[in-house]
Amino acid sequence: MSALPQAQPQDPEADSAGVAAEASAPVPGRKRPKPGERRVQILQTLAAMLEQPGAERITTAALAARLEVSEAALYRHFASKAQMFEGLIEFIEGSVFTLVNQIAEREPVPAQQVRRITAVLLQFGEKNPGMVRVMVGDALVFEHERLNARMNQFFERVESQLRVCLRAAAEAAGSPTPTVEAQALASALTALVVGRLQRYARSGFKRLPTEHLDPALARLVQ
Repeated sequence: MSALPQAQPQDPEADSAGVAAEASAPVPGRKRPKPGERRVQILQTLAAMLEQPGAERITTAALAARLEVSEAALYRHFASKAQMFEGLIEFIEGSVFTLVNQIAEREPVPAQQVRRITAVLLQFGEKNPGMVRVMVGDALVFEHERLNARMNQFFERVESQLRVCLRAAAEAAGSPTPTVEAQALASALTALVVGRLQRYARSGFKRLPTEHLDPALARLVQ
């Protein structure tokens, strides 16, 4: 299933996540978008609606009204609302892990990899607030349980990547227990990311997830 176009910035920290807003400008002069374009418009609109206060649950009727189409028109592109959310999750996964892989390839210092991966996750959320409600599960409370399970797997994958980097950093520093250290710190950093994203969503997107991030990471990741 296709999702919103994925971001491919030259510098993973420089434009890590301003991706949702690029997704769906209609082609000038065309009255009816092509099927693929309509799918992108639906996902873009859903993400935009999730940015609004009290948007934890969005009905297909409200989504159709925002798009000025019938609910039946939505279901020509997605079999269910759950599939629409899966489209957003695919976009989150693709965008974030493209950037994480770039960091792993370009940054030779494991500790720096950890700092940059953590920063990229929070920058992505900061620039895509609607996606944050999906990432922390607020938008999925009344949806199919597989969606929450998939977001849990996303953060497990993040933690696993951090653990690999942290183990390498601990080994380079001569730690006698690199695996234990890596597991503990990867868990703490993942909790930091989730907590800051939750605070961002629940503050109405006022408390930025990257707030005072550099000094916090300097203390956590030596």
